[in-house]
Amino acid sequence: MKGTTLDHLEAVHQTRHAVVTTGGTFMRSRQMAQAEADLGLPERSLYFRGRSAVLGDPPTSIVANLFGLFPEWLVTAMVEQSTPKISSTAAIKGYSRACAVWGSEKLRGTEAADEAAELLYRVADQADLTALPLAAGWREQERPDEPEARLSHALMLAREVRGGLHFAALRTAGLSVAEATIANPESGRPRLLKTGWRPEDADRLVGRAESRPDLHERWVRAEELTDEMFAETMKVLDRSETARLVAVLTSDQA
Repeated sequence: MKGTTLDHLEAVHQTRHAVVTTGGTFMRSRQMAQAEADLGLPERSLYFRGRSAVLGDPPTSIVANLFGLFPEWLVTAMVEQSTPKISSTAAIKGYSRACAVWGSEKLRGTEAADEAAELLYRVADQADLTALPLAAGWREQERPDEPEARLSHALMLAREVRGGLHFAALRTAGLSVAEATIANPESGRPRLLKTGWRPEDADRLVGRAESRPDLHERWVRAEELTDEMFAETMKVLDRSETARLVAVLTSDQA
């Protein structure tokens, strides 16, 4: 990377793929499926049970609201199938283990993985997590020691911080998560179907959202506000540290 400094907002733009996409890839990975099998859990249930377990055993309606994107019937099914089989402590450990194993395998060879992880942890540890319960819960959990596993965990935590800020930005813009999904040209109705919405329910959501004449403008503002707020959290890093973090996280855009 040319130069030794970088604007924090530009850094947010450049690291979006690493935080949002790479930071969540383990959630639907072979490693997560193996963790479920090891724990005797139904397929795809550890994502719901493990991710929310930092808050204990919240009711399924609360989990659905925390996650935002999934229909409540799906969240209810996943959580009710898994909760009787595993404690919140075991669920956290299983979820964290899947993240760590994924990182150890998929981020192997990442230059300065340990350095990037520590920079991300500084961002998360000094962020104001008021009204961001998932990020606050995950910030308190044990962190792995191995560099690539640590980077995977740090990316996951940064993703939780950014995700909580994004939900706040959506509410400020007057949008639900479903409406934002529909407004996003990269997701729309196909994303709703992939996340469990029945076709008739997806059609109803699309029709309601697209009846709003300012839908796209509100979505654009929410995206901008998310980036602005996350850039504020990154200001605990000086510009040279920010540039270093970007260099590591963009060295191999998977």
